[in-house]
Amino acid sequence: MTEWLIDLMEMLGAPGAGIAIALENLFPPLPSEVILPLAGFTASQGEMNLVSALLWTTAGSVIGALALYWVGALLGRERTLALAARIPLLKVSDIAKTEAWFLKHGRKTVFFGRMIPIFRSLISVPAGVERMPLGVFTLLTTAGSLIWNTIFVMAGWILGENWSLVEAYVGVGTNAVIAAVLLAVLVFVGVRLGERRRGRHAVEAR
Repeated sequence: MTEWLIDLMEMLGAPGAGIAIALENLFPPLPSEVILPLAGFTASQGEMNLVSALLWTTAGSVIGALALYWVGALLGRERTLALAARIPLLKVSDIAKTEAWFLKHGRKTVFFGRMIPIFRSLISVPAGVERMPLGVFTLLTTAGSLIWNTIFVMAGWILGENWSLVEAYVGVGTNAVIAAVLLAVLVFVGVRLGERRRGRHAVEAR
């Protein structure tokens, strides 16, 4: 993976880093934890301008986020509810609760969500489904992405040839996020199965 990123940045410079980050939003297996420090290291070698690296990677983040926003907008609330109704153990009421929560906390979620691995890409979809005002979404995404990108680009700049250490440390945080999500899913499934069993027992007792 690193080789094609290096080739892309050598060929296009800072815009290449921006393209890579835009793709990272659409394909999370391309980790920003690799792209951004590598861009910082490349800038430290004088092969691209540091400010350009920050601006282009942030532009890439916004473009990728807007693409997912429009996926959510095109999907829409009705289609989301229809899909939810087909998923085992998921209730339409769950979507309604999530919708109410997002309407209340959506702005904070979009801003801070840009700084959480994995979640940073996914948050754009519900924002689109709920049709968060595009200007507000773009502003919050730009601000959150600029903070995230600056931290990692500067880490690569400072660490130099040891830029890959960033990925190793952040990988621990990413794994923690994945573990938390899996635990939440397991708890959700357990609660739903328990509700179904209690429902059957109540019917049989009549």
